[in-house]
Amino acid sequence: MVFEEKEYMPREKKILLRSAKPEEAQLLVDYLKTVCGETRFLLCDPDEVKYTAESEVEFINAKNSSEDSMLMLAFVDGEYAGNCSFQPIGSRRRVRHRVDIGIALYQKYTGFGLGRLMLEQLLFTIKELGYEQAELTVVGGNDRAYHLYESLGFKECGRIPKANKYQDGTYADDIHMVKELQ
Repeated sequence: MVFEEKEYMPREKKILLRSAKPEEAQLLVDYLKTVCGETRFLLCDPDEVKYTAESEVEFINAKNSSEDSMLMLAFVDGEYAGNCSFQPIGSRRRVRHRVDIGIALYQKYTGFGLGRLMLEQLLFTIKELGYEQAELTVVGGNDRAYHLYESLGFKECGRIPKANKYQDGTYADDIHMVKELQ
């Protein structure tokens, strides 16, 4: 699904939200390697990112041609800042009403409302498509993200203790959150 380009001007910053273009594939691969190294709150370490520009082109094309999932990019003052996406939990009747959300930003673009803006737009689209429930996972200790999700109406619905094990031997929980859309 293509997200039609939208511009915003909060706090003297020009924000552009839109779908990815195939020619941005390497940009997205490089971004993922960087953001995974900036925080402990994403799924992997930078050296585990094995995507190629070719595989990313396939991913972008699949998202853009999909009727039930979407990838949205954010640019701040012309620079790539991060992305968010949603995809159905599954295609079986019992779970077709649910979607999974993901979001990640370069650290320098956090803290001024960009994540909120992106998620509000994503949730609007999800609801317009008729989904009834949005779900996400936040890593324990990521208090800013947790409070953002909570402020958008997500409720904690469960935890997996020690779901993430880090190279230094420490652990963090996965916290599952859900937002009813109906």
